Amino acid sequence: MAGRELFVWYRVRRERAGEARAAVVAMQRSLAAQWPALQARLLVRDDGGLATWMESYSSGATDAAPTGIDADIEAAIAAAARALAGLIEGERHVEAFEAAT
Repeated sequence: MAGRELFVWYRVRRERAGEARAAVVAMQRSLAAQWPALQARLLVRDDGGLATWMESYSSGATDAAPTGIDADIEAAIAAAARALAGLIEGERHVEAFEAAT
């Protein structure tokens, strides 16, 4: 993995978890089909009735994305995530980090 990585966190109510998980997995699979080098993960922290979820996105440097997650991939992730609006509580918080090594 190289370059820029994205970390996206938000909250999901327990009663929406199954539906939200299916939507996130489908979204990440669709994105990976568009960008084969994309590595997408979903992490969940059970905080009781309102869990914290974290999506992470990284990509090996390729000719198409020499710096990891570029602006095009980030925009595609944001566009795909609009489908989650009714399943999450509040906003999606996006953080970008550069690999240190």
